[in-house]
Amino acid sequence: MKLEDTIISKSIIESFKEKLLDSVELDVALVGAGPANMIAGYYLGRSGIKAAIFEAKLAPGGGMWGGGMMFNEIVIQEDALPIVEEIGINYRSKGDDYYTMDSIEATSTIISKCVKSGTKIFNLIKVTDVLFREEDGRPVVSGLVINWSPVEKLELHVDPIGIKAKFVVDGTGHPAEICHIVRRKLGIRLNTKTGDVVGEMPLWAEKGEEFTVENTKEVYPGLYVAGMAANNAFGGPRMGPIFGGMLKSGKKVSELLIKRLKG
Repeated sequence: MKLEDTIISKSIIESFKEKLLDSVELDVALVGAGPANMIAGYYLGRSGIKAAIFEAKLAPGGGMWGGGMMFNEIVIQEDALPIVEEIGINYRSKGDDYYTMDSIEATSTIISKCVKSGTKIFNLIKVTDVLFREEDGRPVVSGLVINWSPVEKLELHVDPIGIKAKFVVDGTGHPAEICHIVRRKLGIRLNTKTGDVVGEMPLWAEKGEEFTVENTKEVYPGLYVAGMAANNAFGGPRMGPIFGGMLKSGKKVSELLIKRLKG
């Protein structure tokens, strides 16, 4: 078989073009390919919701790859095991309702399940802004503004493009980047106790896990928060290398959105 370089190039360009064009209008646009957003993407895709994830870095997975202090093991608690078992990740009991998972297997399995569900993941794309429209005289988040990550990193003067979405999920982790953009650029109050991104507290794993799931919700019309972005937006304790709350947050935000979209 003869391999033609131009055919290889054309195949890549044509396939990516089709994938991107199909994602210009979405039901749900998720920012950040951490575990919470990828679990959300899995459940959304499985439910027939048109969703895509936009990740600024080369590799999806967020902080899950590194485990705890680069020991590539992570802890999961018992109430998150149904999600782990559904996704198909191996785990080991450590007693007292604690379980560990290999962080490489866990992350790669979640990525695969998310993509195979029908939710696309675009890596190396930076979300620089949001689209908004007015409803009843009030601005509503209605999509994303995206550019290539290297363009933003090098501060090149290249205009971005817009992605329309019925709902946006901020899953950017500790920075809660989309919440900050919406607050600053639209001059509005978020649905938090201060009206702004409150900021995370020091580590307390038990409270942090509970807080993250509890505060996975709509933070402003059209904008939801999940994972550590929910924790940071509403001001909860961080939780360290335990990931049950991340998985449960992802499932919860998918359920909220499926209910909004399907009634």
